[in-house]
Amino acid sequence: MNRLFNVASSLAASIVTAPRGVMADPVSEQPEQWLRLYEMENCPYCRVVREALTRLDLDVIILPCPKGGKRFRQEAEHIGGKAQFPLLVDPNNGTVLYESADIVHYLYETYGNRETLPKSVIKMLNSSAATLASTLRMGRGMRVRPSRAPSEPLELYSFESSPFARLVRERLCELEIPYLLRNTGKAKPTDLLPPAVRRTTMPGYVHEGRNRQALFERMGHVQIPFLTDPNTDAELFESADIIRYLDKTYGAD
Repeated sequence: MNRLFNVASSLAASIVTAPRGVMADPVSEQPEQWLRLYEMENCPYCRVVREALTRLDLDVIILPCPKGGKRFRQEAEHIGGKAQFPLLVDPNNGTVLYESADIVHYLYETYGNRETLPKSVIKMLNSSAATLASTLRMGRGMRVRPSRAPSEPLELYSFESSPFARLVRERLCELEIPYLLRNTGKAKPTDLLPPAVRRTTMPGYVHEGRNRQALFERMGHVQIPFLTDPNTDAELFESADIIRYLDKTYGAD
């Protein structure tokens, strides 16, 4: 029952922020070096930034900073001067930014090569829905759990509004596990169909979008979330399986 309630509330969080965090309108070129985002999964302002990253199809290293965490919070404070999240670090040009609206504006201007809404409008339109989505999750993805640090960051194929990927991202945040977020937003309307439907009714379906195509070539189908762990060579679909794996492999006894 707890699993069913958890999935249902995650689905509700996706609904209240729809249609943001679903579709991708990719940038023409990825940054040479990974962007780095210090954040908390259930923070509404961090959610606004992740929605923009999905839209722009930008990959980013996520450095989770849950409340009570010690692995990356002090590092973030040293870089930016205060314990405030989200914090974006762009090593390609030395940019360090707080404030979700400033970060979204920067991402669109620097990598989207397109205009976005004024910062005040971004705050007005996005913050209330993102706050409601966070409320529906009742604190999941906010507070630290004891864990063991991996030697290398994990890799997660995800898009912001996926209710099942959210469950995985929440646990990664709670365990303070860094990971490369491979944004895998849907590139065309037929991508909205469930993976099983595409496989059975649309043989030879051609995926668009950089990470969707890469995932298809790697695994033979596209299903989100998909986690890979270079520390153990594990590769997993299915949120429940991934969470069990994370707890067993990195959760403290």
